[in-house]
Amino acid sequence: MDMETSWRFLRSVCLLSFVLGSFSVYQTLCLVDAQEDAIVTLQVDASNVTRRPIPETLFGIFFEEINHAGAGGLWAELVSNRGFEAGGQIIPSNIWPWSIIGDESSIYVVTDRSSCFERNKIALRMEVLCDSNSCPTGGVGVYNPGYWGMNIEKGKKYKVVFYVRSTGDIDVSVSFTSSNGSSTLASENTIALASDVSSWTKMEMLLEANGTDNGARLQFTTTKKGSIWFDQVSAIPMDTYKGHGFRNDLFQMMVDLKPRFIRFPGGCFVEGDWLGNAFRWKETVGAWEERPGHYGDVWKYWTDDALGHFEFFQLAEDLGASPIWVFNNGISHNDQVETKNVMPFVQEAIDGIEFARGDSNSTWGSVRAAMGHPEPFELKYVAVGNEDCFKSFYRGNYLEFYDAIKKAYPDIKIISNCDASSKPLDHPADYFDYHIYTLARDLFSKSHDFDNTPRNGPKAFVSEYAVSKTDAKNGNLLAALGEAAFLLGLEKNSGIVGMVSYAPLFVNTNDRRWIPDAIVFNSSHLYGTPSYWVQQFFTESSGATLLNSTLNGDTSSVEASAISFQTNGKDYIQIKAVNFGEQSVNLKVAVTGLIAKFYGSKKKILTSANVMDENSFSNPKMIVPQESLLEMTEEEELMFVLPPHSFSSFDLLKESENVLKMPKSDSYKKTSTM
Repeated sequence: MDMETSWRFLRSVCLLSFVLGSFSVYQTLCLVDAQEDAIVTLQVDASNVTRRPIPETLFGIFFEEINHAGAGGLWAELVSNRGFEAGGQIIPSNIWPWSIIGDESSIYVVTDRSSCFERNKIALRMEVLCDSNSCPTGGVGVYNPGYWGMNIEKGKKYKVVFYVRSTGDIDVSVSFTSSNGSSTLASENTIALASDVSSWTKMEMLLEANGTDNGARLQFTTTKKGSIWFDQVSAIPMDTYKGHGFRNDLFQMMVDLKPRFIRFPGGCFVEGDWLGNAFRWKETVGAWEERPGHYGDVWKYWTDDALGHFEFFQLAEDLGASPIWVFNNGISHNDQVETKNVMPFVQEAIDGIEFARGDSNSTWGSVRAAMGHPEPFELKYVAVGNEDCFKSFYRGNYLEFYDAIKKAYPDIKIISNCDASSKPLDHPADYFDYHIYTLARDLFSKSHDFDNTPRNGPKAFVSEYAVSKTDAKNGNLLAALGEAAFLLGLEKNSGIVGMVSYAPLFVNTNDRRWIPDAIVFNSSHLYGTPSYWVQQFFTESSGATLLNSTLNGDTSSVEASAISFQTNGKDYIQIKAVNFGEQSVNLKVAVTGLIAKFYGSKKKILTSANVMDENSFSNPKMIVPQESLLEMTEEEELMFVLPPHSFSSFDLLKESENVLKMPKSDSYKKTSTM
């Protein structure tokens, strides 16, 4: 049955159903008929006259220490509160999440200020009251469950480091066990004479697991009576990325987005609710044992700051992404430094830049070199504060930072917190920061927000965008589609929009301080939300060429763009389109200005049966892009079907590179369907 006969039959069924009074059948079939006839046209000009380069930096990522993204996440350290500082400097203090093995008759545990590390004086003292004859089986001691369980895997090796001292001989068993301690996964004894541990001594060992448990714990036990002190306990897998401390699977999720920049370390994490709890970079460099850590009072948890200033720059380098450092400008959520008093904060920023860019003989460059990176990092962008434009001292403080940084480092691009999308700034800046969290339909409609932004001012850095949890819940398809349309609009406005990143990037499922997020994880597993997969559609956009395009027809639920890019020596045109509506849409693409012919290469679609569907640990790939061959003949017109509630991309390969040209076939439809 040919196409024309099929439609005649369908219309006949509609008419017959209506005559017989079966209106519901009539309505359903005729709506399908009407929808199939609806066409939206994307007119694309591929000539050299209107094409425009897209910034190399357009799409990147934003990492904030929120939701235990770093501590208990990307940073692979397994021990939580490894220096016993989280309970504060007043003793006795809370040792959570450390717990005691044994009862009051066999062990007494307390903190004191006897550590050998000047910037974190708290240590743990363990008074063992029993001996080999009276201690319970397995001994007494302490254990640390990590961040909601340690992921210990059979055959893998883990480096354990701790500092110990004692008034007598010691015989301590260091073990990874199951969550209740009943099963031992790896163990080694530390035996030393009193003379060897009378002062603080560093102990190191390599434990190889003989079993797997993603809820494991690290414990120290003994049956030897006496006093033992512990401090700075670390356990880290040996297989972190390049040995740099990053958890491999989470790191790979970032790599797969091909980010051109990474903004760090926040966000509100940089500001603090109060300045006394703000992230201060100088407290996060040097030996990890010397870092005091701090309580992040915005997101309500302690970080040992092992993921510090140096590690963030190392992360950017490992990703091949440009670092964008956000620093505190003397303003928190609740207190501010007056402009006349802000110069110490300005100097701290200048020193932080020197740490990254200074030669190995400079004051702060030498600290970086001593940490193992003698060559400077390529820092080209800094942001003065976060969401502080409305604060009374921001503009005055900003100008002090701007003048000092431009004087010392004139090439560095400076990002203001103030929005210039609708009106000019009243102060100099290279970029302005733009944040948006809203409902899905609203974000869809904002795809044109930058259409009328003046092109002669600072460029926009859309450093935080997402559909809010009211619509997105934990991260669903609805949110992803609103975000996809918004990103298409930013791509088309990349003459003024210079950089874009989603927020937040990570969430540990045990501490959902902010939802939704791009990547969800626990100690052993992870998945990307639909919002994560949307970003993968734009991995070829940075540094590509924007083709001028116009949508015609009923575009109330459709947004689209066209780019050209090169990869592996081949030339492509890529069409991306969002269908936010409940019915399929036919997208006709009319391309002018081409010299060479293009043929189908591949198509990719993100959709699901229900727009509220989400990925989960039990079904992590419920909503992921489905990729397949885009089959087109030489005479094929560019007509694509956009399924309901979907995001699609279609890659067309330049004729001279095509090796998959499809033979002409009478039975092949002239509309490329999904």
